[in-house]
Amino acid sequence: MTGSSRGLGAVIAARLAADGFAVAVNGLPGDPRLDRVAAGIRAAGGRAEAFPADVTDEAGSVRLVAAVEDRLGPLEVLVLNATGPQPDAPVEDTGWDEHLAQLVFFVKSPILLGRAVLPRMRARGHGRIVHVDTEVALRPPVGRSAYVTAKAAQIGIALSWARELAPHGITVNSVAPGFIPVERHADLPAETFASYRASVPMGRMGTPADVAHAVSFFAAPAAGFITGQRVVVDGGRALE
Repeated sequence: MTGSSRGLGAVIAARLAADGFAVAVNGLPGDPRLDRVAAGIRAAGGRAEAFPADVTDEAGSVRLVAAVEDRLGPLEVLVLNATGPQPDAPVEDTGWDEHLAQLVFFVKSPILLGRAVLPRMRARGHGRIVHVDTEVALRPPVGRSAYVTAKAAQIGIALSWARELAPHGITVNSVAPGFIPVERHADLPAETFASYRASVPMGRMGTPADVAHAVSFFAAPAAGFITGQRVVVDGGRALE
C-alpha cells in the first residue's frame, strides 16, 4: 500500500492487516515512520513489513513490486494512496509546473505501479486495485485547481482500467474521502472544523477508520463482482 507511513494510509494498512492481508507499508526512503507502522501492525497480531520506495520513480516502482512479492508473496491488492504537498493558489498563479507536480503523484505514480503489478495479476487471473481519491475531485474548492485536475484524471484512470481489466479478473475501484481530520490538519483553525461539521448531514466528522472500512470492502474477496465504482466517504455532504 503506497502512502501508508502515516495518517489515513497507516490506518488503512492496519485495517487490511486485521482483515488477514500481509501488508507492505510503503513511504519515501528515510521515513522513520515506516518501521513504526509495520511494527505496530505486527504487535497487534498482523503481518506487515516496511518497503521504502519512491513510487513516482519507474525503476523504484518496479523494484518495490518485486521486493514485496519476494518477501510477502503474490501481490493481490494494490492500494494507491501516495500523495505530496497540495498548496493553494489562484488559477492565474497556477502554471504547468504546479499541475505537473500534482500529476506526478496522482497519475504518474498509479501508472508506474499499475504497469509493474498488472502482468502478475493477469497471469494469476485475479487482482484488486483501490484508488484513494478525494471528494473535491467533483466538488472543487477555490484555489486547488492543480490538485483537483490531477485527482479528476485519477478517476479517469480508475474507470478506464476497470473496463479493460475486468475480463482478467482484476477489479478497479475508488474510495473518495471527505475531509478527514488527521495529524496534518492539527494546525487548522477551529472554525474550519466547525464549518465542515455543519455541512455534513450526519453531524460528525469522518474518521480514518471510516475510509479504511470502504477500502477493506473493495479489497475483500466478496467484492469480486464489483468494479468501476467510486464510494464517497463524506457523511452525506455531497447531498447538500
